[in-house]
Order: sequence, then C-alpha cells, then structure tokens
Amino acid sequence: MIFSKIDFINLLPFHIYIKKNIKSNQLKSSIEYKKSYPSIITNNFKKRKVHSAFISSIGSRNEKFLDFGIIARKEVDSVLILPNKKRKDDFQSKTSNALAKVLELNGEVIIGDKALKFFIENKNNKDEKIIDLAKFWQDKYKLPFVFATLCYNKYEKRLKNLTKNFDKKKIKIPQYILEIYSKRSGISKNEIVKYLTKIDYDIGYKEKRALKLFLKLTKEKGIL
Repeated sequence: MIFSKIDFINLLPFHIYIKKNIKSNQLKSSIEYKKSYPSIITNNFKKRKVHSAFISSIGSRNEKFLDFGIIARKEVDSVLILPNKKRKDDFQSKTSNALAKVLELNGEVIIGDKALKFFIENKNNKDEKIIDLAKFWQDKYKLPFVFATLCYNKYEKRLKNLTKNFDKKKIKIPQYILEIYSKRSGISKNEIVKYLTKIDYDIGYKEKRALKLFLKLTKEKGIL
C-alpha cells in the first residue's frame, strides 16, 4: 500500500503514530517518499499513483474515505486570508482557495506552516488584517470545517486496521522531532504544541454535514 502524506505540522501526531505502528519497513519508506503538499497529493491520488492519502476536501467528491481527516472546530491559525493584500490563491491548497470563494472573501490566501508562522508573527500587528477561514466558516454556518479526508482506492481493510487505534490525546511527540519541525518552520516548539490542540481528526455527524455543505456550495458556485 502506497500512502501519501501532507508534510505539514497539522498531521504530526498522525505521523508519529504511523511510525510507531507500521511494521513494514517498505511501507514506512513509501510514506516518507510520497510526502508533499495538499494539491499535489490530491492530483497524485486522482491519477491513482498512490493508494491512500489525506485528500483536500474539494477533491474528495465521489471518493471513498474513512471517518478520519483534518478538522478545525474553532480558529485554526494556519488557513488565512489577508484582505489587505491583492487577491491571490495559495498553490498548495485547492480547498482553502475554494473556501475563500465560498465565503466571498477577497485577499491573499495562505495556508500551512508558513501561514501559522505569519499568524504568530503578526497577530498583534494592528496594520495587518488577518481572517481565519475556519473561524469565519464556523461563525457563518455553525459547523466545523473539514480541510481533508483520508481517502483510499485500494486496501480499505488495511487502512482501517492501521488507523483504528489512533487517539490524538495519547500521542506524545518526542522533543527531538519537535526540534526538527521547529527549525524547519521557524515556529517555536511551544507554539507547535499549542497549535496542535486546535486540530482534530475524527469525522462525525457534524463534520459530515459540514463537508456535504461545502461540496454543495462549491458546486453551486462552479468551483472545482
């Protein structure tokens, strides 16, 4: 099974869990080899170059997925729009670009670790207006937002067995890994740990409603 991963901080607890629970060295290698950012991973999955991956929500239409994804239930700090800047999509995420359009917000969209770093550095800057897209969605629709779903085109049983015991609360991230991600992103270890409390992974009834609504709105507005 070739599993592709989003190489952002928001999936760090899941990556730690995978490394501890996958017995096959070959599968471990494939996960590391197939890492990228959301839009590339979605394209690779659609072309069936990988068997399973966290797919941008807008790309999950008509795909099979587990009740597992990347969810924000309040502000997320890493999916932003900057209304003071010229309108610009973020090439790394089709879902976030679509969300900005659904919410009829103009400005520059930024996502991922770079967005989190920008937010931390500018949250007290009164000259820099920042809108958290997840929070804006929740205020408008009273629902969480699902940024990605764990999709598969083969090996459903194997994927279910791999993920069934995942519990974010039980994952302890080693200090040396936090140090690696901190140096790479320019975000302190404490800020990384704080940020991860804002990310959830279980897709329940409300999350399914939210995803269905998002896909309905994008279809109505002709956003693909």
